Amino acid sequence: MPKALIVDDSRQIADSMVNMLAFFDIEARPAYGARAALNALKEMTPSIVFLDLNMPGLTGFEVLSYLRREPHLELVPVIVVTSDDQPESAELAMQRGASSYVIKPMTLDVLESTLKTLDLIP
Repeated sequence: MPKALIVDDSRQIADSMVNMLAFFDIEARPAYGARAALNALKEMTPSIVFLDLNMPGLTGFEVLSYLRREPHLELVPVIVVTSDDQPESAELAMQRGASSYVIKPMTLDVLESTLKTLDLIP
């Protein structure tokens, strides 16, 4: 069973994503902020990471950089899910190794398409 890490400082959004992923039989763990995500990544190697960019303290860009520096995490797909609709932010995220960039709110259709593209579901 694929495992996902949901990184968002909004508990409501993170918990909603956990529930949406359960619909596709993906076990998801929420991390309510960047520091919580870094702690979670010490305990697990997810199949996919859903990452918000705008969080207090460390940003999603910093978490993305960490993921790409760590040998056991560098190939894990990262889907940026953010309210930041600026083309410059999307370009920067993709340059830093994001697999996809989605503007909130994430819908079931977009989630399904994303998971299929990454071969996490049939």
